[in-house]
Amino acid sequence: MKVILRSDLDGLGKRGDIVDVADGHARNFLLPKGHAMAASEGAIEQAGRMRQARDQRDTSAREAATQIASTLVPKVITVTSKAGPEGKLFGSVTAADVAAAVQEQTDIEIDRRRLEVDVIKTTGQHTVTASLHSEVSFPITIDVVAAD
Repeated sequence: MKVILRSDLDGLGKRGDIVDVADGHARNFLLPKGHAMAASEGAIEQAGRMRQARDQRDTSAREAATQIASTLVPKVITVTSKAGPEGKLFGSVTAADVAAAVQEQTDIEIDRRRLEVDVIKTTGQHTVTASLHSEVSFPITIDVVAAD
């Protein structure tokens, strides 16, 4: 059965795509949940408009992510945490800590779920990867310092 997706679904497609799925999958899951609609002549035209809108949003999101990347890559973000005398932290630096430090020091809001933070348990410089768009990922350099 040919359907037009109304939302992005992993493994199936993006909003506005016309896909061929099993009849049962369409009848029992996609159509009742509102994730898709049957592909008729008028609906196919509507799908084209949905794809154009998606492409415009995607382009603007990519440009915004690129602009944020160009701002954050040259900066070093300082994160303060309690540490022992050898530089070992009491706990660890999390993605939420990095996102809060970026917000505080640059006024750029980054969702903590977009940050890939390895376990940081020592003071010093570390690199965190930010993935703000499917095509834009960049490193953020953070400097972990001991709190007084």
